[in-house]
Amino acid sequence: MRRSLVWLVTALALVAGVVAPAGSATAPVNTAPPQIHGQALLGSSLRVEPGTWQPDTVALTYQWTRDGAPIDGATGTTYALVEADLGTSIGVVETATDETDATGTATAEPVGPVRKPSLNLVEAPSIDGVMRYQRAVTADLGRVQPTAGSVRYRWLRDGKEVQGSKPRYHLDVPDVGHRLQLQVTYRRDGYRSLKVSSPKRLVLQRVPVKKRFTYSVRTKGPVTANLATFKKLAQGTYDDPRGWRAAGYEFRRVASGGDFTLVLATASMVPTYSSACSSTWSCRVGRYVIINQTRWQHASPAWNRAGRSLRDYRHMVVNHETGHWLGHPHASCPGSGPAPVMMQQSKGRGGCSFNPFPLPSERWTTR
Repeated sequence: MRRSLVWLVTALALVAGVVAPAGSATAPVNTAPPQIHGQALLGSSLRVEPGTWQPDTVALTYQWTRDGAPIDGATGTTYALVEADLGTSIGVVETATDETDATGTATAEPVGPVRKPSLNLVEAPSIDGVMRYQRAVTADLGRVQPTAGSVRYRWLRDGKEVQGSKPRYHLDVPDVGHRLQLQVTYRRDGYRSLKVSSPKRLVLQRVPVKKRFTYSVRTKGPVTANLATFKKLAQGTYDDPRGWRAAGYEFRRVASGGDFTLVLATASMVPTYSSACSSTWSCRVGRYVIINQTRWQHASPAWNRAGRSLRDYRHMVVNHETGHWLGHPHASCPGSGPAPVMMQQSKGRGGCSFNPFPLPSERWTTR
């Protein structure tokens, strides 16, 4: 009975690894795997924290791996990440060897994928200057750490590119009422590119609003022109920073009434407003700013001979007749250059060139 008990205790000890049969070696047993410390960033170094073993007198060696494959020469406790590691996972295999040369291995949890480090934004890009029509603004490109090797940027209007890498941007007609922004891309070898956008800034008219006028739109006669287009283009003329808006006058369309009435009339109906009006041209009578449908659709012969656009003619005729309502009389050519918008340009220009917008000298009103 006693002999059987001794045999059982010995068998249990062998299973537990406490006692080994004579002439045999038991491999070291890993009780906690090694761990990798550090960031999986190109140019950084990783460090292995040893695992724990039984017995604790084992000697440890290492083999670093890339996606599970050994890395030549990478057998230290640290490993410096190189270009070949980009996009891969880095691991390490720890080998424990005891006094009898028995070995055991344990694998650390891999880190990765390895990526390039980021540039750190220190100062955000911005647009410097007054955001008004005809002004120029400049690009402040901001700063990153470490310093960028190259900086590229572009100007965006409502999210769409309008100008490439130029330090100054001149605010023009298409910018008014829209939001301008800088998009800057920083690059440096060994780092991920960083793309940053500045805050959006609204481009304003050249001058603030000084006077506000309201108007309604009516037709006279069997009008065939598209009325929605007429309304849109007329309002576009009033909003254009080259027009009466440059004097600080704001025009807003209302459903009825208003300070004046903008009329699209068939040619034969224009004279019904006054005997001073002609079926050939547009006219203004009292509160009525009357646009001749024929002129609206086809411009004037002189305008067409000069190769000017129908859109510019429409700007001109709305500006001219509204100018009369504002209190401006007819003007004459000062000798050369763009004609005053209050000049009867289709009847003769006296050396001046066609011009659809009021000159700076015309931007006053008696109202």
